Amino acid sequence: MKQTNIAVSKLRPFENNPYQVRDDEEMNTLIESIQTQGILSPLIVRPIENTEEYEVISGHRRLHAAQKAGITEVPALIYALDRDSAAIAVVDSNLHREHILPSEKAFAYKLKMEALSHQGKRTDLTSTQPVAKLRTGDIVGETLNESRETVRRFIRLTHLIPELLDLMDEGKIALMVGEALSYLGDKEQYAVLEQCEVNDCT
Repeated sequence: MKQTNIAVSKLRPFENNPYQVRDDEEMNTLIESIQTQGILSPLIVRPIENTEEYEVISGHRRLHAAQKAGITEVPALIYALDRDSAAIAVVDSNLHREHILPSEKAFAYKLKMEALSHQGKRTDLTSTQPVAKLRTGDIVGETLNESRETVRRFIRLTHLIPELLDLMDEGKIALMVGEALSYLGDKEQYAVLEQCEVNDCT
């Protein structure tokens, strides 16, 4: 690990980053802060194999704000991580944020689950048989003290059509309802969406 300044043009967002970067009031505040004080906390990045570019692990919002502020170089800590280790780090570095949307948590849990699976961890979320080995669902959920069942429910949300996911993010569909809808095909989900547009889902 080493800290250095890296050109913004050489930085790439993490592929399939589950967390949204929104141009909202918080982003405007961050842009103003960077314009006056610079970036106080370095980004965390990893080298992209066989290139001179880097993938952002932590600091997507800071990178976006820097770009908006017209900054061409940002401080960064470089970690030599493989793809799966980087995916786990991306998820864990953001899960304690104050505002995390259900869709963000769903895709974050899925990303971490897949990364742990590639590393040889157990990914059995359906078996009811007692096992001595800690299941991946328990590992994923322990960061936020959430149960394996809650983790499974959130991951099911990744099967929802985008419009229903938006309703979940807006607080108009409860987690258990979203999970139930996720087992429907796209055609049936769009039929539910039409009903939600006529009759408030809440």
